Amino acid sequence: MDFQVPNTLAEQIANYLAERIMTGQIRPGERIHEATTATDLKVSRASVKEALYTLERWHLVDITPRKGASASRLDAEHASELYDVYMHMLLMLAAKVCERWQEADKPRMLDVVGKVIEQMKQPSVNIAAVVEASFEVMEVCCEVARNPYLTEALSNFKPAVSRAYYLSAERYRQGLAQTSEFFTQLPQAVLARDADKAQALVHKFAEHQKALIQQALAS
Repeated sequence: MDFQVPNTLAEQIANYLAERIMTGQIRPGERIHEATTATDLKVSRASVKEALYTLERWHLVDITPRKGASASRLDAEHASELYDVYMHMLLMLAAKVCERWQEADKPRMLDVVGKVIEQMKQPSVNIAAVVEASFEVMEVCCEVARNPYLTEALSNFKPAVSRAYYLSAERYRQGLAQTSEFFTQLPQAVLARDADKAQALVHKFAEHQKALIQQALAS
């Protein structure tokens, strides 16, 4: 069994606030007061401050001098800019996975992709479960790619992208056919080490997802 370092108090606070931001309980632009949060959670302001810096790194909070912290904006324009950067990192990830996967990686890669497809076969599709399973594919690909800088960057983008999915869940549901097609075709390209095909699939799918999110936030 691997040793697991327990989350620090600041990490626990960051995760708590992140969930509230991602699910819309803390709305875009809403102030997050250190003193009030510390009192509500019965923790120190120093721990809250540290948590807010983590949330800033996750692109969920904007911290302005003399004004404090607020949940970052998320309208159609912001979502587009966020997704453009995220997509380029995914394109890099796809190329690295095609280049670096080993035979020993194959069963696990196929297993996590299978979980996404299985989630979409459920009678009542749980969008949150599909999104989480999709991120698990990304995380396994990061392990295969073995680029710590890319892994860190994608990890920091995950909460903000998750937030976009939460706020556009019904639109995302409309794109499940494309999601299923993507996760069916991507392993074939990766296992063939066809980086051009894998990147083309990622680009097409990411543009489709971005359009759904833009439509949801614009309305």
